[in-house]
Amino acid sequence: METKANYVLIGAFTIVVSVFLLLFALWAAKYSSDKSWQEYQVIFNEPVTGLTEGSSVQYNGIAVGTVEDLSLAPQDPRRVIARVKLQADTPVKVDTRAKMSVTGLTGSPFIQLTGGSPGAPRLTARDDSDIPVIQTEASALQNIADTANRLVARLDEVLSDENVQRIAQTLENIESMTGAVADQSEDLRTLIVNAREVSEKLGTTLDTTNRALSDVDRELVQKLPGMVSKLEGTLSKMDSAAGNADKILSENRAAINEFANDGLGQLGPTLADLRALIRDLREISDRLDNPAGYLLGRDAPKEFEPE
Repeated sequence: METKANYVLIGAFTIVVSVFLLLFALWAAKYSSDKSWQEYQVIFNEPVTGLTEGSSVQYNGIAVGTVEDLSLAPQDPRRVIARVKLQADTPVKVDTRAKMSVTGLTGSPFIQLTGGSPGAPRLTARDDSDIPVIQTEASALQNIADTANRLVARLDEVLSDENVQRIAQTLENIESMTGAVADQSEDLRTLIVNAREVSEKLGTTLDTTNRALSDVDRELVQKLPGMVSKLEGTLSKMDSAAGNADKILSENRAAINEFANDGLGQLGPTLADLRALIRDLREISDRLDNPAGYLLGRDAPKEFEPE
């Protein structure tokens, strides 16, 4: 009995040790696995249609992890929280951004990480219990959807009932104007014919004017050399006369200076004598009105005037 009891104890001890070693191996494997992966949260402000648990996470086109969980934000159901598991050596920086992307046109969606400048620090959690949060940016699909929504909204505004009514009125006005023009087609035809005739007459007048101007220009060109020759001759004569006058002044400069100095000085007394002579001649003329008195040296007899 004692021998059998020892075998039972040994067997139980072996089983306990084996289970302990197995649990230790599982814990070590899990610890090693946790050390080689890092969890992050990505909060999207747009629908993540097609994204599922297990979807790929790429960093600049290289697969670096997978999506572990998807859930709606408790405080705002319009936001989606994606918990991703990335390789521990993935260089996630504070300026790294995440967005939805699609492989090709019909491929499955995945999360694309971009950015991360070399000098930026690594992204870490604010608290030890928190998971680091990667900021997001609008995807190309979201931009296209937003643009399409804006275009549809503007198209609705353009095609409103009021604008449709205005377009209909404009078409009616155009139709009325077209009918009025059609009714006045004969007058328009006459107006066009008259305009054509006026244009032809105007062309004839312009041709005549051009010919007249050409004749005037031709005659002027023909007479221009003779006029230029006469003008040159006149200028030559004036130049010769000016030269002769200059020569005369140069030759008689001494006589002119002598006249200006002596002749003008004697001209004053001569004028004074001439003035005295004129005065004496005037007195003699006055006396000749009474010849007797002038010859006899007495005054003329006075006429008798009866009282």
